[in-house]
Amino acid sequence: MSEDRVRKLRQLVYSIKTDDSFSVAWAKLQCRDLSPAYVTRVLKQLAQAGHLVESKDRKETLYRWRNDAPHPVDMWIDRQVFGDQVKQSPVSDRPREQLLSDGAAHLTEAQLLAILIRVGVTGESAVQAGRRLMQKYGDSRLGMLCEAGLAELKAISPAIRKDSYCQIMAGIELGRRVAALRDDKPDIPVRIRGSDDAVNYCVQKFARLATDGKQEEFHIVTLDTQHGPIQSHRITVGTLDASLVHPREVFKPAIRDSASAILLVHNHPSGDPTPSREDHAVTDRLTKVGELLGIRVLDHIIVSKERGHSIIAGR
Repeated sequence: MSEDRVRKLRQLVYSIKTDDSFSVAWAKLQCRDLSPAYVTRVLKQLAQAGHLVESKDRKETLYRWRNDAPHPVDMWIDRQVFGDQVKQSPVSDRPREQLLSDGAAHLTEAQLLAILIRVGVTGESAVQAGRRLMQKYGDSRLGMLCEAGLAELKAISPAIRKDSYCQIMAGIELGRRVAALRDDKPDIPVRIRGSDDAVNYCVQKFARLATDGKQEEFHIVTLDTQHGPIQSHRITVGTLDASLVHPREVFKPAIRDSASAILLVHNHPSGDPTPSREDHAVTDRLTKVGELLGIRVLDHIIVSKERGHSIIAGR
């Protein structure tokens, strides 16, 4: 397929090589076995790439070849066909092959990003896009990549499209979850014995929410009779308000889990974990409802980029 594309492009280019100006109609006559629409499209692409100069003569579009083109036309043809692939590149620029032969640990950050980007665009391969991203997010700034939006990454490289952006963000999140699971010690049962345990547990369990959350989210962690975590549940998204956090929605999953107690958890996207008046109001209201239901509100933890904070211990 690639060889056929190269053949067609070279046939067109060499058929219309002339020192004189030429019209679109003349170019189509020289390439009778190629579709007229294809010839028109390639002429426009050559003009956009700087190989042809476009002009108007009455109602007719004319082209002439530039002698000072930015790069040889053969190079342009190769980029048209292989610009979004790395199969024709040196082995050092083929990260998938390197990963299969040497393992992922031997790849640079730029090469790992190139695999996530997967394909490039005309004029910029996935490998080149990975290098561009690392010029921006290299060294100690790599951790900031997870906070970048699609528009921000696309401004760095045109190869970053919706699908490649989603793959990068999914790769970052998956890596974080794998790392978190590796750090867990499943042979040591988790028990929430006090506010310090509650803060430490929630800071780890809700690390993504603390660092990446763009708006407030309210969660609960259901606990068994030994105050071991059973399950976490997201209750609401948006500014925490006692009038919006309905006890029914909070305690429904707790009853379903046969919980003896619960932890209330929410994030502060600002990074400051200092509780607000509403945070205290939510805590007080749910604590009273929990007493009526026989499900103790053990603590209310605020997680943020700065640190975790216990509302109960802070009183």
